[in-house]
Amino acid sequence: MPPRDHAIPAGKPVTSLDEVLVDCRNAALTFGRGATAVVAVHGANLWVRSADRLAIVGPSGSGKSSLLHLLAGLEQTTSGTVTWPALDGPGGIGIVFQGDSLIAALDVVENTALPLVLAGVPDGEAHRLAAEALALVDAADLAERLPEEISGGQAQRVAAARVLAQSPRLILADEPTGRLDHTTGGHVLDALLTAADQTGAALVVTTHDPAIAARLTTRLAMRGGRLLTVDEPQEAS
Repeated sequence: MPPRDHAIPAGKPVTSLDEVLVDCRNAALTFGRGATAVVAVHGANLWVRSADRLAIVGPSGSGKSSLLHLLAGLEQTTSGTVTWPALDGPGGIGIVFQGDSLIAALDVVENTALPLVLAGVPDGEAHRLAAEALALVDAADLAERLPEEISGGQAQRVAAARVLAQSPRLILADEPTGRLDHTTGGHVLDALLTAADQTGAALVVTTHDPAIAARLTTRLAMRGGRLLTVDEPQEAS
């Protein structure tokens, strides 16, 4: 069954605050076959709801990113199911990947607008939405810079803005602070939380940093590909 804090009691009407965006039931993911097979996720059960601020915590190799990829529809389950009851499939999901993801030849606003342009949004409207998203993450002043002209923390904020410009109902962020110092990582999480609050999106963040996880409402732990516990966050030191 899904973790208790992420289950909706039987018979309770679904509201805008507890609407289930992702229903993950006994979902497993295995890479390879036979003796060389590696089980990245073992039978995970999880509901992600529309008001969630959720951290998935664990060391490198614990299966956090693999689980996130299942939630995003980037990988298909080997067994079990992942469905998106309140979304148009995984299309209502925006993903902030770890590390560099900006196109070097495009400036910041062009990078932010690119997914919208590719989706058929007219250039002017795409750039307007991109500028609004950059303002949400306090990066409006970077609009005309190239990726090589901004810092790693700024690039992660731009990556977040690129997702936010698409107005997703669920934001999945895979170790968005993993390559950043503590202060810069805190600013990136500030941007994600603020943007999720302002756009009404749910937010799921994978992290190995307990201080980052402590700032989200609920924390799940992964070890060896298994989703182990649901913890209430503790204050960051």
